[in-house]
Amino acid sequence: MSEQRAAFITLHACPLAAPGQGKSGGMNVYVRQLAAALGDMGMQIDIFTREHSDVSNRIETIGTSVRVIHIKAGEPEAHVGELYAHLPEFLEQVNTFKEEQGLEYDVVHSHYWLSSWVGRELSQAMGVPHVVTFHTLALLKMQSRAGEVEQAERPVVEGEVMATADRIIAFSPHERDAMVRLYGADAAKVSLVPCGVDLSVFCPLDRKTARGRLGLNGDKILLYVGRVEPLKGLDLLVETAAQMDSEQGVRVMVVGADVNGDREMDRVKLLAKERDLEDQIDFVGQVDHNELPLYYNAADVCVVPSYYESFGLVALEAMACGTPVVATRVGGLSTIIQHGSTGYLKPWRCPDAFANSVEMIISSDGLQQSLGEAGRKRAEGMGWDNVAAMVWDEYAVLTGYPTKSDNKY
Repeated sequence: MSEQRAAFITLHACPLAAPGQGKSGGMNVYVRQLAAALGDMGMQIDIFTREHSDVSNRIETIGTSVRVIHIKAGEPEAHVGELYAHLPEFLEQVNTFKEEQGLEYDVVHSHYWLSSWVGRELSQAMGVPHVVTFHTLALLKMQSRAGEVEQAERPVVEGEVMATADRIIAFSPHERDAMVRLYGADAAKVSLVPCGVDLSVFCPLDRKTARGRLGLNGDKILLYVGRVEPLKGLDLLVETAAQMDSEQGVRVMVVGADVNGDREMDRVKLLAKERDLEDQIDFVGQVDHNELPLYYNAADVCVVPSYYESFGLVALEAMACGTPVVATRVGGLSTIIQHGSTGYLKPWRCPDAFANSVEMIISSDGLQQSLGEAGRKRAEGMGWDNVAAMVWDEYAVLTGYPTKSDNKY
């Protein structure tokens, strides 16, 4: 059989962009790591993404079999909300590049709703299967938090693509069920494949050493990692810290940047001031992705207070580092976190309930260690080699590739 080749469409999430700033986050990490792992398995991957302001080369090679190809569509600094109008232009430019290079693909894999429109058109024109991973869903986001607004076109496109895609990859049973319930998707076309984690980067380190490198003292550390935006529920972490009655000092570390100026950051800082916590919260800002293991390992607990998470990569990264997680029971978090074994899931957005679970962990070295060890063991089944093998097999069903994986999620 000839060499397998896949086109990834990730229009607004360049895999070379640093996570934690703007709209860059878990999707960027997912696309890059999945492509690299599939490349290591022998597949040629071309990732088509939109040209943005800090692009140095139109084509960037990452790994032996993976290329990132920047396509002009709209102004480089255009906001994600403006990109729908530029989808035909992006599609045209992808087709031009493909024809100039004489490229053919066995499968098109789209990431996010904007990309899925392009992927549908591209796959139909080539007569090859279309696989789509939505990462988040408009109707779920709008249900999860009052005031959450999405583009009117988004749920329409999501529903249309679900109806035509050959395979939809969902991160959790919750996401799959929402596709069927809210969009009328065919459950038989939806496959469960988890997100993955780099087990060599996110791994247990000596806590004392990690804290020393970050200049921390003996305080108990509650860690938040992610974009600072309302949907992430950072106010709940502030309220949780305000409820805690620990004899030991407690510090909150917020790692990540605001997605919309400093509006949400300012709101959270004001809340911290009102709760007399200004001196106990460190707003670290964005850090390099490879530095994140230091923060996870320095922490006693990683708190994920989101209103909605399609998967919850931060929780998985923390568990891979052996750090217990306390999180809201939403979306894919209940699939990753095993309540009482690797951390705690809270069904209500109640600071008292969060504070009780956090205090229980930080007051018992034995509990902290057992939760951390169970978390690492759980994460070891979600390394990128396993996840990529499962995705390869989804392609194989559609294309006739030989299968790779014995894993079932």
